[in-house]
Amino acid sequence: MFDSPDYPKSLPESLFESWFESGRSSRIPYSYLLIVWDEIEGKYLPVFVEKRSDIDSYEKYGESPATQTLVAAYDLYSEGRVC
Repeated sequence: MFDSPDYPKSLPESLFESWFESGRSSRIPYSYLLIVWDEIEGKYLPVFVEKRSDIDSYEKYGESPATQTLVAAYDLYSEGRVC
């Protein structure tokens, strides 16, 4: 995943899939998986949110100097990209 010069580094497909499983199995009824780039750690982090409006609280990668920025957002159940 994210194997292009538009992203800071690639993300192993197996790790990406494990994040979907974690979000679906949570006791909290999450609906979305956000892929966040942490500039300080130099790695991607999974963030789970319940409402689509929660996605807007993250600044987008490449558009902000923030240390944690949103790279992509996915529906946990359809696995479709929403942002």
